[in-house]
Amino acid sequence: MEQIPIAEDLFSGPATEPRLVGSRCAGCGAYAFPIQGWCPQCGGEMDRVELSPTGTVWTWTSQEFLPPAPPYAGGETTETFERYYVGYVELEDELRVESRLVGFGEEHPYIGQRVQAVVLPFRTDEEGREVMTFAFAPSKES
Repeated sequence: MEQIPIAEDLFSGPATEPRLVGSRCAGCGAYAFPIQGWCPQCGGEMDRVELSPTGTVWTWTSQEFLPPAPPYAGGETTETFERYYVGYVELEDELRVESRLVGFGEEHPYIGQRVQAVVLPFRTDEEGREVMTFAFAPSKES
């Protein structure tokens, strides 16, 4: 099955070692995700950068019910929906990104937990392609 990203320039690299794609200000050094053309802090030009693939859980919560569609576009139904975690991950680049948190089994994430970027299927589109998104999972180095 053909795989496509949920959005262009969101992540890069092989699926085994994905990196989020963001931007860094040439003037003040501030980072942004997703890519932005102008710095939110000083208004300077931003350069495309690959962000750190690892970070720590800054905060998290659980999504206990199927979000309304639109805007949610996942492939679940009310009957197939399973709770998932979502949170902010503080990357080594001193930038916090919102993301799903996956791979915790019967446990739940905890603040300060080391995590790493992963790529996983989100849904299948109308053309039968697997739409891929990013998430963070417990670090293998923990």
